[in-house]
Amino acid sequence: MITAKVNPPQITWQVAAREFHFGLPPSTAPLLMGIVNTTPDSFSDGGKFLAPDEAVSHALRLVAEGADIIDLGGQSTRPGSEPVSVEEELQRVLPAIKALRPRTNALISVDTSKAEVARQALAAGAQIINDVTALSEDPAMIDVLAESDAGVVIMHMLGTPKTMQLAPSYTDVVREVMEFLARRVDWAVSHGVVSERIAIDPGIGFGKSIEHSLKLMHELDRLSQLGRPVCLGPSRKQVIGKVLDRPVGERTHGTIGACVAGYLHGANILRVHDVAAVRDALLVVRAIELAAKPT
Repeated sequence: MITAKVNPPQITWQVAAREFHFGLPPSTAPLLMGIVNTTPDSFSDGGKFLAPDEAVSHALRLVAEGADIIDLGGQSTRPGSEPVSVEEELQRVLPAIKALRPRTNALISVDTSKAEVARQALAAGAQIINDVTALSEDPAMIDVLAESDAGVVIMHMLGTPKTMQLAPSYTDVVREVMEFLARRVDWAVSHGVVSERIAIDPGIGFGKSIEHSLKLMHELDRLSQLGRPVCLGPSRKQVIGKVLDRPVGERTHGTIGACVAGYLHGANILRVHDVAAVRDALLVVRAIELAAKPT
């Protein structure tokens, strides 16, 4: 039986002019971050939303389904992927940001590790930078973020997308991921990023075996002890495919299970492809949990 674990009583996340306060489940609903990949080669939906009008239409559909955040990505980070140039990444994400910004009040996040992409994305109306390299790839990224009021998601990854799944190894995956994220948060704060603007992500599937990813999701509450919101991105990942023995296109139900477990174990932000399905599942889970609380 899955039971909610103990988190810090309240965590605040500042994103531009907005603040989000997360308490113990089920008192606070998680934010839903809808994924829109403007890439030809992402593992799940590569090529579907490469054109700006298709990306915007899909983003608005996800907002209508309940997404609080739209996460636009112009660089695939699937295992084995190759990096693209700054120019190529900008051509993929900027038109979508500019077209989407006046049409929704949802937050716009950009999944990038390049400082120039982040700088231009924020100027175009994005409010969150989601960096899978934990601000380590581009030395100029920290300056861009320190000079802005953007929210920041710092993720753990072992190696690079090209190499990360070549036999990842840990002594204690939860402890090592937790220590890495604590160091990167402290480093970002020491370089001018306000701590309340930072969220952390254990990086499910980013340099982790199936067992590593399952262990991290089971002990997600340990990451909450760092005092920052926890973002969890299990959507359609290999870990779900291995557990269910299903291809990418048949992992929605498994994603729902991972998101519900993640929420009950302390996730504050859920990064997903299937927003409507996850939203409905969470509404039911929260209703059941709230019914059990003393009135």
